[in-house]
Amino acid sequence: MISTEIFVRRHEITLDLQSVLVKAVVLDPRNDFRMDRTLTENNMQDLIQLCVTRLLDTTNPSLSTIKMQVYFDMNYASRDELLSEQDRVLEGKLAPAVRAITESGPHTQEEMENVYQKIVACVLLRSGLGSPTDIEAVREVTAALQSIFPQTEMITFISLSKKDKEQQLKDLAMLVTGIRLYNKQCQKGGSSIDDLPGVLSEAIPSATRTLDERLRSCQLLAHRYTALLEAMQQDPQRFSQLRFLKLKEALFNVRQYEAFLRILQSNAVTSAQEVESLDVQFEAAMMLLKNTVQDKTSIESREVFPLFMELSKLWTGFQDEMLLLSFLTNMADNLQQFLEIQSQLFPEEMLTSFLEGVTVKSDEERMKETMETRVNVSDFTNQEWLFPETTDNFDQLLIQYHGFCAHSIGVKGITLPGNPAIGVLKHKEKYYVFSSKEDAYIFAEDPDKFIQLNIEKAKKYAELIQLLELHHQFEYLVPHTQARKASKGSMKLPLKRESGTQTDTHILPPTIVTSYEWNEWELRRKAIKLANLRRMLTHSMQTDLSHMRRENCTQVYLPKDAGTQTKRDNSSNVPKPQIFLKGLRGGSSPTTHMVAVDLTRPLEET
Repeated sequence: MISTEIFVRRHEITLDLQSVLVKAVVLDPRNDFRMDRTLTENNMQDLIQLCVTRLLDTTNPSLSTIKMQVYFDMNYASRDELLSEQDRVLEGKLAPAVRAITESGPHTQEEMENVYQKIVACVLLRSGLGSPTDIEAVREVTAALQSIFPQTEMITFISLSKKDKEQQLKDLAMLVTGIRLYNKQCQKGGSSIDDLPGVLSEAIPSATRTLDERLRSCQLLAHRYTALLEAMQQDPQRFSQLRFLKLKEALFNVRQYEAFLRILQSNAVTSAQEVESLDVQFEAAMMLLKNTVQDKTSIESREVFPLFMELSKLWTGFQDEMLLLSFLTNMADNLQQFLEIQSQLFPEEMLTSFLEGVTVKSDEERMKETMETRVNVSDFTNQEWLFPETTDNFDQLLIQYHGFCAHSIGVKGITLPGNPAIGVLKHKEKYYVFSSKEDAYIFAEDPDKFIQLNIEKAKKYAELIQLLELHHQFEYLVPHTQARKASKGSMKLPLKRESGTQTDTHILPPTIVTSYEWNEWELRRKAIKLANLRRMLTHSMQTDLSHMRRENCTQVYLPKDAGTQTKRDNSSNVPKPQIFLKGLRGGSSPTTHMVAVDLTRPLEET
């Protein structure tokens, strides 16, 4: 019904904004809708008319704030959520190409070459370093891939399971990326690869400066609005021309814009730190790879493959930071549109004229003024106050109302920054801060009363539910998407931790004497037992029933070799007979005369 009415009037509106606005209108007590009753047909018509009127009011800061909150809830994502979503989108885009490779069964050489070309394209797309239409990038990828995965290995690749193929494709993409990055560093290629570290080193400081400037601008506007609202409460006649409610809604709009900018600024700081760390790691990894490779013509894959993989992972980190930076920049630019109504309602000339004679204090100045004043704990008997010097993890306390003064919201309708140095009131396991000592004392007299006042104020101004983080009070009125994201990010859960203490039973080493007896009669009994033991004998016997039940063993000496000698050996040595015959050769005479000479030695000489 609301969408139809808005469409007829040539306006566009999302269903989420409709849902939030309907609940805001029903929640506002000024519209007199009863939550405990069923809406009649007339009530429905009134509700539709109120929603349409509010949606078409282009001069309503409250509507701009609600639109800003819905936009932020629907589009903002944390680092982990954004990167996981990016990985999911990338895998979805690559799924057809990966499926065409893993489910193919080539048989001929031509089919093998076609699958190999698909692998080259898949590797190039996954790396994000060039386009498949870039001939130079395709040549570099093909050359790098052939150096680690030649076409001769296609047969082995085809025989793998589908899961193993997918994993190998991812590994090949990382290796090729590392090789191309190394070649770029050596000026041997990589012309299509952007210098992401250099781009990020310039883009992140520029984005941070832009966020800082916008943050200072909106803070100045919030300080001016706060000063005017305080002056209007003191002197209503002077500022009668100013619309009090519009100014209050404008203050809420600026404060919500400031809160969102702080979230983006924190992400930008985290990105700067991450890029700085990646720069150091990337330079170290590249230097290690150069020292490993040097001018070697060949090197084992187990030495360089892990280094190429590490380079690829670090480069993926740079790509992630580029994505995050683009996301933060777009979010900051799109949030600007919800602040345009400020210049229409309260032009600079009007603010300058009304601020004459009015002291504009910044949040820091207000904090300094109340830094020396603090609550006297002795003035309260039933309230617990926490201070920085007496409380552990004081900075991690979950302060209610986004750190704004718990008294000023419901009583004055102004979001003043609270000063924890004054004292943090702990009431029903929740923590509250205040902008002055006087506000703290008034709130502490009846905390439940002022808490209810803040809730009633949020019912009138629905944008305060998210600004003051009151989702737990209005959970049934928060849209589904907003509640889901609030449970992840904007709605902070109470910190919980496990703790335990242990007291040693015996701090010193035990010196207990187990043989000690304090009873004299027990000592006498032991003495008598020892005395009788000296005269005791131990007897043992063996019966027919038991002698076969024990183990018996015997030991014998094995026979040994022995020998005897009954006679004596003796020997004698006699000289060997030697006889020399002389004259056997003859001589000059015809007659031979032979003489036998006995050369045998006598027995005595032997």
